[in-house]
Amino acid sequence: MGEPSFTPKVSPIIQIEGLEVSYGEGVVLEIPSLKVEKGVIGLLGPNGAGKSTFIKTLLALIPPLRGKVLVLGIDVTEDPLALRSRVGYMPEENAVLTYLSALDFLTLAGELAGIPRREAIGRAHEMLHHLGIGEVSHRSIASLSTGTRQKVMLAGALVASPELLLLDEPTSGLDPQGREEMLGLLALLPQKTQASVVISTHILSDVERICDQVIVLSQGQLRYAGPIDLLLARESQSVEVRVKGDPDKAAALLRRKGCEVERWGACLWVRLPEGKETKWLLRVIWESQIPLRHLAPLRKSLERSLLEKLR
Repeated sequence: MGEPSFTPKVSPIIQIEGLEVSYGEGVVLEIPSLKVEKGVIGLLGPNGAGKSTFIKTLLALIPPLRGKVLVLGIDVTEDPLALRSRVGYMPEENAVLTYLSALDFLTLAGELAGIPRREAIGRAHEMLHHLGIGEVSHRSIASLSTGTRQKVMLAGALVASPELLLLDEPTSGLDPQGREEMLGLLALLPQKTQASVVISTHILSDVERICDQVIVLSQGQLRYAGPIDLLLARESQSVEVRVKGDPDKAAALLRRKGCEVERWGACLWVRLPEGKETKWLLRVIWESQIPLRHLAPLRKSLERSLLEKLR
């Protein structure tokens, strides 16, 4: 079977068709089709889901076994150097020479992206001040606090003015204040730099706060890709119910009445039968003499939605 063919488009920042990535004999990442538009995108999934492999494939660090991957309209297998000059990457681990000063590290990052040294030095100064850490320019990275070091790493990803940022666990290890500062910076990046951002993270509240799209991976398979609002959509026919007493007893009754019911802890997610309204459900509960503690339109949390996708 030949390679999938399609016409490159610049509009999606990421476009994938028929992707398979292999380590040795086993396929570790398989994405039949994916298009990602500009914005702030959360990359989610449990450990071993394929998130790191996904990022490395986008960076042309791992060649696909088969399929097509375009990033910013560039085929990652045909021109990886052109790709890396337009993409910024912030790894999770401290992958820098910590004896370098913050300024020297950013200058080196700029030069590696193809920027002449004099210009790279100027951009390094500019970026450090832009992120509010200009005072640490000449301090070694090893001497910096975790929060400041993370900002230096982010500055390194930004110094070449990329069109796309790939950030791996950018708030990992930060204290509450440092995390708030980092999230504030990330939330403002698209409007200040016009760059799109892909954030790989385990902290779902961070994704809910600043992302407009999500990509969900599990066991190397794509489970969802699209707007976060759609994943968290309020369902007009669904309500959240809490009762006094045994939730399973209430769930069994509602299922006999034609409802779809899922239990999440002490809560019941209840999808009403077609054509039925909330007042019908209230009457059913009242007539069954089930003590009702709470009833409200259902809005899924990202955690619950993610669990559904990973089943």
